[in-house]
Amino acid sequence: MRYPKFLQPTGTIGFIAPSYGCTSEPYLSAFNHALEKFQGMGYNTWLGPNCYVSNGVGISNEPRLCGEELNAAYAGADCDALISCGGGELMCETIEYIDFDAIKKAEPKWYMGFSDNTNFTFLSATLADTAAIYGPCAPAFGMEPWHESVGDAFDLLCGKKNEFSSYDKWEREGIRDEEHPYLPYNLTEPTVIKATQESVKMRGRLIGGCMDCLVNMLGTRFERTREFVERYAGDGLIWFLESCDLNIMSIRRALWEMKNAGWFEHARGFLFGRPLCFGDEMFGNNQYEAETALLSEYGVPIIMDLDIGHLPPMMPIVTGAMADVWYSDGKFRIRYDFM
Repeated sequence: MRYPKFLQPTGTIGFIAPSYGCTSEPYLSAFNHALEKFQGMGYNTWLGPNCYVSNGVGISNEPRLCGEELNAAYAGADCDALISCGGGELMCETIEYIDFDAIKKAEPKWYMGFSDNTNFTFLSATLADTAAIYGPCAPAFGMEPWHESVGDAFDLLCGKKNEFSSYDKWEREGIRDEEHPYLPYNLTEPTVIKATQESVKMRGRLIGGCMDCLVNMLGTRFERTREFVERYAGDGLIWFLESCDLNIMSIRRALWEMKNAGWFEHARGFLFGRPLCFGDEMFGNNQYEAETALLSEYGVPIIMDLDIGHLPPMMPIVTGAMADVWYSDGKFRIRYDFM
């Protein structure tokens, strides 16, 4: 696995929009404020051509142009790390134009984003053996003040921190709007982590992302997950998974597909973020039954309702990294080992 160099003081942060750009509120104002904050911290900023564009369907621009922006930013632009402008809906159409062979040969750069950005963070690891960060997109860095999780993500990007713990509360309903674009997370819900074991200690290589995106690419010519799983079988795999639009039954169907595609061979454990359908039920089943029913046969720990994904805050997850994971007394901790 290849690990990029960490962002240095006065380094250049690049911003690209392979999914949505920052063209509507509150994202536009928050993004601009994030740029001001980074510049005030002494960093240079570089913007790709699609950051303020909304010509595409579910993404910032035509898929070809989005792919070209990512290729140029990763392999050619004078920037040291990349942060995505946002998630979206159809970044899957962009990956047809991403040159993963060139990315594998290029000097690696940290790429950070989540949700639709799974289309790159997952494939960067599985196709190019290059680690990426599943973490907040650019507008999150425009909040005032930064939540601890946002600071954690930036500290990881800068190589200042490699161990992270669960946060005390989470946001059920956001309150940011076009008149209040800088508001921090609306933390109203106490964090209650559930697990299939009272105490967990495990080690393995992290892989995963948003299930909406993962199941969509399953079986396509871009998906070589079985090869990745076998390549790193000796390390054991820890899967981190979360969801956006999937309902309870869709989560179970997605896990069935991934399981029967052989993705979960050599699994050491599963980490589930809070799904956007948190608290829903269908046919008497809830999210926990959906997440455990088909995975219990592996006999490995399953930890749920973690700070990963669409219901913030979210701890940064290094896709492709070796990690040590601990869970006990309702607290979760993860440490990355860049090897």
